[in-house]
Amino acid sequence: MDCEISEKASMDRHAPQPTSSIPATENTVWADASPLLEAACRELRDGELIHGENFNLFAAMSALEIMDPKMDSGIISRYCSVDEAIEDGAAPIPISFDKTTDVQCTIDIMDYLLACEATWHKGHSLAQTVFSCIYLLRPERTASHTLLDSFCKVIRATCKAVVSVVSDARTHEEEDLFIMAYGLPLNVHGDDKCLSLLNAVEENISRQLRACKAPSSKRKVLEDIEPLQANPDLEEGYCKALLCRIRFRKHFFHVLTCMKRPQGRGMELARKHIATCISELESIYKSAEFLLSNASGTCEDGMEDRTTASGCQPVGFDTSLNCRISAPTPPRSIKLLSWIKAIEYFEKLLQDLDLICSFMLDPSLEVLLHFLVQFQKSQPDLVARAHLQLLLVQDGKLYGRDPIFSVITRAAGLPEAAKNHDIQKNEYIIQLGQLVINMLKILCTNAAWQRRKLGKILQDWRVIYVQLELAFTKEYREVSNNSNNESASVRIFKQILVWIEEQTYWIAHRFLILGFELDLYAPGEYCMVYWYLYVILIKLSEKTQIKMSAADGTAKRKGKKRKDSPKDLARESRIPPAVLFLQCQMYLAEGLTVLLAALKNELMILQSPSPFNSEHERFIQHFELLQKACIPDHVSYPSFKESTAYARFSTIVVYNYFKDAQKIAKEIKSSFSNDPDRLAELRKLELVAEHNSVALNVICQVGALDPSLKVSLEFIHHPCFATAIVKRS
Repeated sequence: MDCEISEKASMDRHAPQPTSSIPATENTVWADASPLLEAACRELRDGELIHGENFNLFAAMSALEIMDPKMDSGIISRYCSVDEAIEDGAAPIPISFDKTTDVQCTIDIMDYLLACEATWHKGHSLAQTVFSCIYLLRPERTASHTLLDSFCKVIRATCKAVVSVVSDARTHEEEDLFIMAYGLPLNVHGDDKCLSLLNAVEENISRQLRACKAPSSKRKVLEDIEPLQANPDLEEGYCKALLCRIRFRKHFFHVLTCMKRPQGRGMELARKHIATCISELESIYKSAEFLLSNASGTCEDGMEDRTTASGCQPVGFDTSLNCRISAPTPPRSIKLLSWIKAIEYFEKLLQDLDLICSFMLDPSLEVLLHFLVQFQKSQPDLVARAHLQLLLVQDGKLYGRDPIFSVITRAAGLPEAAKNHDIQKNEYIIQLGQLVINMLKILCTNAAWQRRKLGKILQDWRVIYVQLELAFTKEYREVSNNSNNESASVRIFKQILVWIEEQTYWIAHRFLILGFELDLYAPGEYCMVYWYLYVILIKLSEKTQIKMSAADGTAKRKGKKRKDSPKDLARESRIPPAVLFLQCQMYLAEGLTVLLAALKNELMILQSPSPFNSEHERFIQHFELLQKACIPDHVSYPSFKESTAYARFSTIVVYNYFKDAQKIAKEIKSSFSNDPDRLAELRKLELVAEHNSVALNVICQVGALDPSLKVSLEFIHHPCFATAIVKRS
C-alpha cells in the first residue's frame, strides 16, 4: 500500500524510492507503507488502535471511504446543481399540461413532503428530507402555481418554527442534525403570509367542491367557477383530498404558533387546532383509496412502503442534490418513512402535544414531576419534548410566572410567607434554583439521556446540600444558641435541607427505575439492583415523612394553639398515604432481593456469571454515579454481599415481605381514588406482591425436593418489579 507523506518527513526517515506509478509533485514523494502496516498488524491486539500525532480517533471516524455510496456523496448524485436539475426537467412548472395529472402530482408532492417531514423529526437531516424538494429550494419557481406555492410557503414556515422550538429548548443535542439548516432557504420573503395565502386557496377549492356537489338547477349560477381538472366524476374526490391536506397544514402551523405563546396562554386554543389536525389526518388517510384507484403514474411496490397515498413517485425531489451544494451535510443514504408511518407519527405527535396542553399549570413541583414521569411513559419524540421544556422553563421561572424559590418553598412544605424571605438571596439558594431548572430540563430529554444526566447531577445536589448545611451552621448557630425558640430563618433552612435530601433520593430512585425501562440490567443482576432500590426507597420514604411532618408542624403553629385531643394525636401518628406508597415499593424491592438471594444461595439459579467482568465490577458499572455522590452513605458492594449472603428460604418464609406490600396496596387505594395514575400503579404493585407471595410459598415447599423446578422472572404486571414464574422443566 502506498501513502503520501511530506518530502521533509520522507528524507528524515530515509524513505525508499517511490514504487507507485503516480508521479511525485514538488512537495511530495511516494513511499511504500506496507511493511509499516504489516508490523502494526502483528503488534496490535484486539480492540487497539493506532494513534498518530495528527490523526486521532475522531479523524478516523470522520474519514470518507471513497466509492462507498453511504460515505461518498459524489457517487450517487445525478446533478451538480439545482439549476441543472431544473434544466433537465426535474421540477417542471406547470407540473403537467393535463389538469388531472397536475392535481394528482401536486397531491403526491404534498404526501411525499409529509413523509420527509416525519423522517426529519425522527433525526435525519433537513437537507436530505424536506429540502430534497426542488420546489422548496427555488421559491420563485412556484410563483405561477398558486396551490403549490402556498403549500411550499407553509412547509418552510413550519420547518422554521420547529427548528426554533428545538433550538430554544436546546434538546437538539440528542439529534445533532435536527437544527442544522446548511444555508437552506428557511427565511424566504413572503413565507410569513403563508396562512393568508393558504386560506385563499382553501376558500377557492371549497367553492369548487360546492359547485361540483350542487344540484343541476344551481350549477348554472356556479358555472363561472373553474374546476380543478377536466373529469367531472373525479372533481369531488380531488377537491376533498386537497382540502384535508391544506387544512391539516394550516391548523398544524396554528398549533406550533399557539404553543409558543408565553406562560402557556395559547394552550387552550392549541388544543382546538390539535383536534382539527387529528380529524384532517383521518380524512387524509381515507383519501388514499380514491387516489390509489385513480393513479396515473408508476406505483411503488408494497403498500406499506409507499411514500404517497397514490403510490406514485412524486416529481421535483432529489435527495442527493444537497449533499453536493451543502458541504456540511453528512453524505449518507437514508430511507424515508412510509406515508402511512408518517401519518401515524403525526397522530402520535399531536396526541403528545395535546397531553402537554391539557396539563394544568400547577405550581406544585411534586405534581409536575409526577406528570413528567407519566408523560415520558408514552415515549414522546423530540418535538413534543422540546415544546414541553419551553413551557416549563421561561425566563428562569416555572411556566414563565412562578419564581423558582417560590416553587422550592412550596415543595419543602413552607408557609406562603416564606417565598418572600431574604434567604432567597443566599448564593447557594440561587444555585439550588438553577439545579431545579436543570432537573426539569433533563426530565424532558429521552430516557437514555435522562438517565445519564440524572446520574451526573446527583453529585451537584449532594454538594449543594453540604454547602447549605455549612452556611446554615455558620450563620445561625449563634441565633439558635441565644434563643429558646427557632427563628423563621432557621426553620426555613432546616426544611429546605430536608427537601434537598428527599429530592436527591427521588432523583436516585428515578435513575434506577430508568435502568429497567432501558433494559440495562441482566437477570443475574436483579438481586443487586433491587437491593440498591430498597436502600434508596428506605431513605426516600424517611425524608418524605420528615418533610411532611415538618410541614404539618408549620401549619399547626400557624393555626390557633389548643390542647391536643386523643383524635388529633391518633391522626398525627398515622403514616401519610404518600409515604405508605413508597413503603409498598420498598417491601416489594426487599422481598425480591431476599427471594433472588435465596434462589442464588440455595438452588444456584438465576445466576449469570460473565467471562468479561466480575459481579463486583458490574455493581460498580451500574451504581458508580450513585457511589460517587455517596447516595446513600456507607453503601458499597461489601455491604450488599453481607446483606444477601445468608438469605435462606427457611428464614424468609417466616417473614413474607410480599404480604406486607400487598396489605399496604389494599389499604391506601381509597386515598388515591382521585388520582387514576397512582391507583393504576397500586393495582400493578398489588398483583406483583400477590403472585410473588404465592411463588415464594411454592418454592419453599417443593423447591429443594424437586430439581426439575425452574424459576424465571417476567415483567408481566409491572415494568420494573418482576413477577417470579415457577414451572417444572
